[in-house]
Amino acid sequence: MKTATIRRLLPYSCAALLAALCQPGHAADTVSLRVADSFPPGHYIPKAATHPFMEEVKKLTDGAVDFKYFPGQQLGKAKDMLSLTQSGVADIAYVAPSFVSDKMPLAAVAELPGEFSSSCEGTQAYWKLAKPGGLLDQKEFAPQGVRVLFTLVLPPYQVFLGEKTIDGLDSLQGLKIRTSGGAKEIAVRKLGAVPIQMATPEVHEALSRGTIDGMLFPYSSILSYDLQGMVKNSTVGENFGSFIVNYVISEKRWKALPENVQQAMIKAGEDITASACKISQEHESADAKTIEKAGDKLVTLSDADKKKAHALMSSVGQEWAKELDGRGKAGTEVLKAFQEALK
Repeated sequence: MKTATIRRLLPYSCAALLAALCQPGHAADTVSLRVADSFPPGHYIPKAATHPFMEEVKKLTDGAVDFKYFPGQQLGKAKDMLSLTQSGVADIAYVAPSFVSDKMPLAAVAELPGEFSSSCEGTQAYWKLAKPGGLLDQKEFAPQGVRVLFTLVLPPYQVFLGEKTIDGLDSLQGLKIRTSGGAKEIAVRKLGAVPIQMATPEVHEALSRGTIDGMLFPYSSILSYDLQGMVKNSTVGENFGSFIVNYVISEKRWKALPENVQQAMIKAGEDITASACKISQEHESADAKTIEKAGDKLVTLSDADKKKAHALMSSVGQEWAKELDGRGKAGTEVLKAFQEALK
């Protein structure tokens, strides 16, 4: 009798199980994605861009995407984020062109000094080139097997020094200045200083030990990396380059996503790219005042030094493009496209 009863109930049990598995929102249908970056907890960029992106995608997909976020280099170093994405260790990761300049030299075009005056100006122009279908996507991102989901170009960088004093451009001669590589190395050399390339998380220790005398940074990153009180002098109102924050996903992972998730990410990426730059620019002004109160002297260069700095920085783009052209890269083409996008 027991066996007969089980046989009668079995079809109904299987049907109930199948129906449960097919219900929308069931765990089996949830897309789980690992997001990795190198930003420390509390950094304004994840607050302004990364978290809002994840939240908007969740909202647009009715919770069908589950993000697992790994900040602070938990999954790997900043310089390894591209390979981590390509290998599938991370599904989405922060890839800064300067940290992978051997693989993406053209993608650093928005880091050239003197090209724009605000974060949104630089971001909007860069996004035209970096988004899927854009020139940079065709030249570098797609060949590397990744696509940019959203981007942020930081406000123009200033020179920050630890114990040294800024008495004009000549006072920078021979100083060891940290850069993130690429065009900013050329800029530092133009100033007569020595460029030292290193990842941002390493700057605090390097400055405290005297390994570097200073760095090119935006004001908005000083507080995020706990450098207030360590910097004693900084320029204000100049443009010595910038920095690009790209979050990418591998093309392989992208193609495996359901269409509704893809569309949600496209929508969220456009929205976050437009909104994060505004927050970045607002932080820049407010943080400059905070850092000044912590002991930093904001130095406005003399008219003569401003003119000299502008002349020096204006030639960086041409040298950058020429060097890449010589390597068979489309340096001049990308530079012209970026300058056109800025218009």
